[in-house]
Amino acid sequence: MDIVAALKSVPEFKDLDESHLQWLAEKGSVTTWKDGDYLFRKGDTIDAMRILFAGEVDIYREQAGNVRYLGTVEKGEITGLLPYSRMKSAMADGIVSGDAVVYSLHRECFPELLRDHGALAEILVHAMMDRVRDFTQQQQQDDKMMALGKLSAGLAHELNNPSAAIVRSAHELKRHLGNLPEKFKRVIKIQATEEMVDQVNHFVFSRIASNNGHSTLSLMEKNEKEEELIEWLESNNLDDVYEMAEIFVEFGITLQDLDSLNTILRPQDRAAVFNWIVQTFTTERLVNEIEEASKRINVLVTSVKSYTHMDRAPEKERADISTGIRNTLTMLNHKIRKNQVKVIENIPADLPRACLYISSMNQVWTNLIDNALDALEGRPDPVLEITAEKDREFLLVHIIDNGPGIPEEIQDKIFDSFFTTKPVGKGTGLGLEVVRQIVLQHAGRVTVKSKPGRTDFSVCIPIEERNRKEVK
Repeated sequence: MDIVAALKSVPEFKDLDESHLQWLAEKGSVTTWKDGDYLFRKGDTIDAMRILFAGEVDIYREQAGNVRYLGTVEKGEITGLLPYSRMKSAMADGIVSGDAVVYSLHRECFPELLRDHGALAEILVHAMMDRVRDFTQQQQQDDKMMALGKLSAGLAHELNNPSAAIVRSAHELKRHLGNLPEKFKRVIKIQATEEMVDQVNHFVFSRIASNNGHSTLSLMEKNEKEEELIEWLESNNLDDVYEMAEIFVEFGITLQDLDSLNTILRPQDRAAVFNWIVQTFTTERLVNEIEEASKRINVLVTSVKSYTHMDRAPEKERADISTGIRNTLTMLNHKIRKNQVKVIENIPADLPRACLYISSMNQVWTNLIDNALDALEGRPDPVLEITAEKDREFLLVHIIDNGPGIPEEIQDKIFDSFFTTKPVGKGTGLGLEVVRQIVLQHAGRVTVKSKPGRTDFSVCIPIEERNRKEVK
């Protein structure tokens, strides 16, 4: 095979002097691979630059338990290790598609390449920079999608409970109202004076106004009171006594109340009136449940809208940082409940409003709080503390957890791109780098102090808009 001719077909080498190509041909080697072969596997040592002369290599990576296609290395592309690259091992699997011809130049040749072939080295360094840029963009996109996936899962979980409550209560209300015609017949047959109607009316709606179906009794207390009422209802020859007793207890009805009603009503009207009261209480309870669940959904949707700032242009605005922090806590509430985390929030109501890119700062709070919650997973008595204060012309926010802490030897690396201590598929190492960039965009500073049992991330941002620079 004419290696020099094959190298000339590489787009990056089209204007390269032939002496450099001749050197590559002499120093490198060419191998052939069959369709389906692994050119490399995840974890394999990468110690050579490779150029694909023929065929293709599909790249796959396992992430969060799923195998994901990342792209394809095509004919004429440069891949593998490049000069000045810190790559040590493969981060994915490379599978040959079609018979492939691969040129390889071992890293042992790199010192001579850099010393004697400057034009070639410049091309390869540019190729490496392009690769880093593309890889960074892809990793940032992955990081955003991973964060979005976490928030989406949490929102789905948070929305599921109130939406299920609405469906359940609506179904029960429909079933309940289906019994109304028969019970209504009994009600209109009642012979009652205006005074009796007023007394029953006052009895029912005063209970609704004062109690609204929200019982504060313990389960044992509730069972005891239900048993008392069931005994009374059965002794007065009423039907559906278990359902009747349950709803009466929820609205705070006592034996004295039932005795009082009994003195007002004629014996033949007792069942009709008691059924009407149960009907009214039940309808009130179900409507309240639907209302509360709907309000919960409304709060979540409002939090999402405020969190994403989706209805505003991406420009700085005066904003209360507590709103973004609380919206973030709402979005991550499922994780807080799952890990049984105690949240201590100490944000003064009179903090000045800062000039912020609101959705970007929400990303800062999300990354820091989410990392803290990850650190608290499985910890006894987990506590997340969020404090804020005015410090001269700045706002200073602390996000503190009582997790295991960050080892001292890596504390100065955690804001570096791609640095992560999380397992593969759990993090890309861009979360804290994104935090740092956003805070710098606000002319602020983010720092960390950590020891076992206390990790404190502090975010310092100016209240007034400034040029981008580190806060001294």
